[in-house]
Amino acid sequence: MQATQKIPWTTTEILEATGGDLLSGDLDRIFAGISIDSRRITLPEIFIGIKGNTYDGHSFVSDVLDKGVGGLVINGVKFGDLPRPQRMKKGIVCVGVQDTIKALGDLALFHRRRSNASVIAITGSNGKTTTRKMTADVVGQRFVTLSSHGSYNNVIGLPLTLLNLEKCHQWAVLELGMNRPGEIERLSEICVPDVGIITNIGPAHLKGVGSMAGVTSAKGELLKKIKADGTALLNADDWRVMRLAEHILIKVLFFGFSGKADISARSVKEKNQGIDFTLRLPKETVPIHLRTPGRFMVSNALSAAAAGYRLGLSAEEIKAGLENFQPVQGRMNVFRTARGIQIIDDTYNANPDSMKAAMDTLRFLKGKKRGVFVAGDMLELGEFAESMHRMVGTLLAESDTAKLYITGDFAEVVAAGATNEGMETNHIFIGSKKDIVKDLTHFLEPGDWVMVKGSRGMAMEKIVEKLMKWGGTR
Repeated sequence: MQATQKIPWTTTEILEATGGDLLSGDLDRIFAGISIDSRRITLPEIFIGIKGNTYDGHSFVSDVLDKGVGGLVINGVKFGDLPRPQRMKKGIVCVGVQDTIKALGDLALFHRRRSNASVIAITGSNGKTTTRKMTADVVGQRFVTLSSHGSYNNVIGLPLTLLNLEKCHQWAVLELGMNRPGEIERLSEICVPDVGIITNIGPAHLKGVGSMAGVTSAKGELLKKIKADGTALLNADDWRVMRLAEHILIKVLFFGFSGKADISARSVKEKNQGIDFTLRLPKETVPIHLRTPGRFMVSNALSAAAAGYRLGLSAEEIKAGLENFQPVQGRMNVFRTARGIQIIDDTYNANPDSMKAAMDTLRFLKGKKRGVFVAGDMLELGEFAESMHRMVGTLLAESDTAKLYITGDFAEVVAAGATNEGMETNHIFIGSKKDIVKDLTHFLEPGDWVMVKGSRGMAMEKIVEKLMKWGGTR
């Protein structure tokens, strides 16, 4: 494997990428990289003052300069606010721009174009993070691959990932998130995808886009930005995705269980905490064992397999990548406590479709044992929030759940949906996370299975952490 090597930045390149103005310093100054974190920045890097939801990076310029950092990209109107002795220090490069978040994206685009890497961009209502991890595992079987991590899927996180591209990288696998129209379009403009994947289209982020038609349109923004000689990898089992496929001119490969799929799965069997299936490629078939529960994971695996096939990987390389996959933290992680209780941590995020998938997974894994579902609110559903939460309650009542624990603003709505479908009220507990943990520690018995799920903002992982501490690790 080729040794990693960062690609340096000259002041001239920074000006070219951002279209900014040189407010001070020398054009010949060279920087090793770009940082937005005043706490972790190193001396050879240039600092960008980003205004986020909590902090304004411009407030930390003095701290950065005190460390000896020699370059800044700031909102041009802030230049006069810089400490005069520091501002006038010889050699400090200061580039002024109108919008530092846009400048960050522009720098990432410039860097993506000058690197040797190609890009796979992934979006969808469910499965983006898992698909990104699976795809990176598959592509990494042959190519030096960069992958975004954590929640680096927005107008700040995605550029930061691209800025980590080094000379050795051949592919970057990126996740594109959104909660309003135009976001995926901007992210796609920044990363210029060679390959684009849409995992599915479902009821998520309805608050920002207004309707399912809005969700479909937003996800479709990716397809408009894939390179003309690129490829779209689309879910043949999702009719909304297939509707988008009718209007694109680039090459398309389909994945799924549908007969229309180029890459498909047969003979799917859930075994213990894993899944076996036969992967069917256009000219080969190969058996796959996924080390993760949840039948829905097969669809994610098929999209990753489609990416591997598009890049020319063999069936054996694709198999190795998929079987190397381990779930992302908070995505169907199964823990067995010393008390004999199985806890399923699916707290990474939630929407109606992923809630249903979680119920199906709990039903299978628990078998004839007792199953408990702990549900937090699904966020960003806007005017559809009440009806969607009521629907989840209805589905939970039908899911063979021994007891339902609910927390959040819509807990009563979920409970109403469950009781209307026949769940007895004494099988429903509504309360804070602390209250839920307290009751669970009295209710749970050895052999029980517990599914914990909710939107990221609900911090449902705290329940998992408390239960693990109470239950003890094996």
